[in-house]
Amino acid sequence: MKIGWVLNVSETARGYGEVREMALRVEAEGLDSLWVPDHLLYRSSPGETRGIWEAWTFLSSLAEATNRVELGPLVACTQFRNPAILAKMAITLDEVSEGRLTLGLGAGWNEPEFRAFGMPFDHLVGRFEEAVRIIKPLLRDGFVDFQGTYYQVRDCEIKPRGRRPGGPPLLIAGWRPRMLRLAARYADIWNTGYALPSFSEPYERLLAACAEEGRDPSTLEMTHEILLDFPDLRETPIASNVVSILRGSTEEIAQALLQYEQLGIEHLMVQCTPSNPVSLSRFLAAVKMYRSLP
Repeated sequence: MKIGWVLNVSETARGYGEVREMALRVEAEGLDSLWVPDHLLYRSSPGETRGIWEAWTFLSSLAEATNRVELGPLVACTQFRNPAILAKMAITLDEVSEGRLTLGLGAGWNEPEFRAFGMPFDHLVGRFEEAVRIIKPLLRDGFVDFQGTYYQVRDCEIKPRGRRPGGPPLLIAGWRPRMLRLAARYADIWNTGYALPSFSEPYERLLAACAEEGRDPSTLEMTHEILLDFPDLRETPIASNVVSILRGSTEEIAQALLQYEQLGIEHLMVQCTPSNPVSLSRFLAAVKMYRSLP
């Protein structure tokens, strides 16, 4: 099972230098991937804004700073950028990273950032589906001509094509019925996100969606994001709506990683709170133990 680390690019990090240092350590210590959240701000109530750096700028810099690890947004909101331009950005970043990009896509959910940056917060899945119908052929074939309700892309072509003829793999995150059907129809990789009690229930629903779409589920890579929590290292509690939280000793975390592998998860993305060198060291010790298990 591959294991990836979700980088902290919020304002609680001091800046790109700190994020880069963490990324280089993740790569040097043998983890498989690095992921960057794609948000514009978090706002729980008026006057209480928590900031975050723009994802694609950081991803582009990390593509140059690293050499081996896979990279990707977890996940890029398709409304934040014109979908044809987003496909162009992905092809370009795949070239810069020498074929290490996974393009993670989602419909978005955080209403305050939509309102603050002037984007509509309606028909999210309908807008997402049209965006994917533009992005997918541009990644695979370099051409699309599309007329939809929300997006119009006429005689669009991406050149140059980058180093992978079919473009970077497409990851779709979601667990509700319409998003699962879109993952079954268009994705190379499926991801649940961590706000779920388990992997098993959405996985069963995905299998049903694959059956409806005539998709062999063995052709769809199964990935899962979890939240790893070290309560003794942080001062503020985790939001109560976060369900899938992993806590425990080095041994308990290592055993949990093995259990995820046994569920059929092929790539596990870990978002740690707090995200700092101490928490990373603890997790790396658990990964080393997991990889030594029979």
